[in-house]
Amino acid sequence: MTREEISALVHKGEMLPLMEEFYTIQGEGFYKGTAAYFIRIGGCDVGCHWCDVKESWNADTHPPTAITSIVDHAAQYSDTIVITGGEPLTWNMGPITAALKAKGLKTHIETSGAYELSGEWDWICLSPKKIKLPQEEVYDKAHELKMIIYNQNDFKFAEEQAAKVNNNCILYLQPEWSKRDKMIPEIVDYVMKNPKWKVSLQTHKYLNIP
Repeated sequence: MTREEISALVHKGEMLPLMEEFYTIQGEGFYKGTAAYFIRIGGCDVGCHWCDVKESWNADTHPPTAITSIVDHAAQYSDTIVITGGEPLTWNMGPITAALKAKGLKTHIETSGAYELSGEWDWICLSPKKIKLPQEEVYDKAHELKMIIYNQNDFKFAEEQAAKVNNNCILYLQPEWSKRDKMIPEIVDYVMKNPKWKVSLQTHKYLNIP
């Protein structure tokens, strides 16, 4: 297959730059503690300085992989599939979610919402970034809002984002991992004063699993 043919299939969403895939326990948010199969798609230009998977940013370093292969592999492990990145909405998620749905699998996405929403999702975890704010449609359809708290200023940003999501969206504050010792007490205090919020922790890191 030529480079142009591969590029065309990636553009259609029939191939995706696959960084990694793994079966583990969801560590964050509403579904924490749940077994899930993760598909990490390469490519992200949001550029968060504290990102813990910076190796996902350059899509060119991750091989374009047929979604049929990705889906067949995922279906062997779990009925809950989490697509993450990188920023998965960089790409057309329609074909891969249709293929997952055809096998009766539940589709979850973890996204900054910076790009147009594509695909069919059972659960949308929206984690907005100041550098590139979410699209309006993602605010409207998000099931959970996960705000990463790196410093005190992030509480204000969290409230600004919470004002934009739908009324049924569950609100989470999660400490940035490298600042957890400092920020966890502040998050706990904030949630106790503002109980519309819940605390989210990266429990997979405490469990020492992917």
